[in-house]
Amino acid sequence: MTIPQRLSLAEPLDDADIPVAELVATTRREEARTVMATVAGLRDRGIPIRDIAVVARDLEPYEEPLARASIQYGITPVFWVQLQVTQTRPYGLIESVCEVLGSAQPSRSVLCRPLEYRWCPPPATSPSWPLPPKTIQHSLQALPETVQSLEEWRAELEQNSAVDDRLVTYVEWLRECPEPTPAAVTDTLLDLVDRYAECGVPVTEARDSPALLETERDTRGVITVKTLIRQLSQKYAEQLDDGTHTRSWEHVAELAHLIATQRPGRREHSNARAVDIFEANDVWLLDIPYVITVGLVDGEWPQHTASILPPELQEAILRGADRVGTLAPRTSWTTGRDRDQFADAIDAATRGLIVTRYTETAAGETRRPSALLEQVDATTVSDVERQRLVSSDRELPTAIHGMIDNEEGPTDE
Repeated sequence: MTIPQRLSLAEPLDDADIPVAELVATTRREEARTVMATVAGLRDRGIPIRDIAVVARDLEPYEEPLARASIQYGITPVFWVQLQVTQTRPYGLIESVCEVLGSAQPSRSVLCRPLEYRWCPPPATSPSWPLPPKTIQHSLQALPETVQSLEEWRAELEQNSAVDDRLVTYVEWLRECPEPTPAAVTDTLLDLVDRYAECGVPVTEARDSPALLETERDTRGVITVKTLIRQLSQKYAEQLDDGTHTRSWEHVAELAHLIATQRPGRREHSNARAVDIFEANDVWLLDIPYVITVGLVDGEWPQHTASILPPELQEAILRGADRVGTLAPRTSWTTGRDRDQFADAIDAATRGLIVTRYTETAAGETRRPSALLEQVDATTVSDVERQRLVSSDRELPTAIHGMIDNEEGPTDE
């Protein structure tokens, strides 16, 4: 392998043909605050919120600090990440109901779990539903630690004065549920989710933060789980037809979990009044006037590839230097995927690119800048200007001002 061939594994980025500004904060949380202050500052200068996007290589460590910072600056964020559907309340509701119906003798905890996921009776118009958590917990503690049939539980509930009377309504509904045919499964589970959307989501909204992140997650959960139920019904019918399984609510629950864990949840729906926050693999071929890339820190973007060889030796092998030039390099050493995603973020920006990073962890460990930053000609914003940006004055740094000086945009919504 020749030296040019080796180095093509780590092909440099093309020069950005737009202005680039670099903002450096001390911690990740301060970086997130700086990012949202920048978004607010651009918005205040008349840049429409839809003309701004935040991009991270991995959103997981940034979702919480960015969400908190967005509240501080009155910004609604839309996180374009895969929804973990099995961790949503609507999914927990259908799974727990299937578990009760699939058990000949449920325990008290299994019996009451759907109530914890805000089960409501049809038509779910009474203000007394869903049951408050304290009511459920009190009733649960008043029930005996035993396993028994639904008929026996019904008798227990009717004679136990310490248990809320509404649990009888719930158990009656369980007893009247139909046999698990594909049609019955679809109708029963879709009705459950519809009632959750009608009565459960408002409970989340009433307790939510001003950014309504949990409400957004609940709503996405409702949409995703309804799609899952339709897929579940089709797969369940196919398995019954080919004789691989018999009808049972227990199998319905197992199949729902299998589909939910194999098929990623739907992503966010675009919100015209919110700022989009993407993972880097989602900006390919997009055109966004102002792109803010976060987390340009060595080890995060690009991530380090696990190897017994130190980075310096990997680089020497790639360059074919000295005697190590006879060794074959691994393509994973080049972090090509991370480079390409950063290139996509640069290409997406049509008016200005703002790159941000932090310098130390919460434990005080130093974090070096990403090597990718060496391939862009960025103007580094001074800490004095950055402090003015996050202050109550929210004054944009000169380098960012220069991006919009020649643009006259309409005032945001």
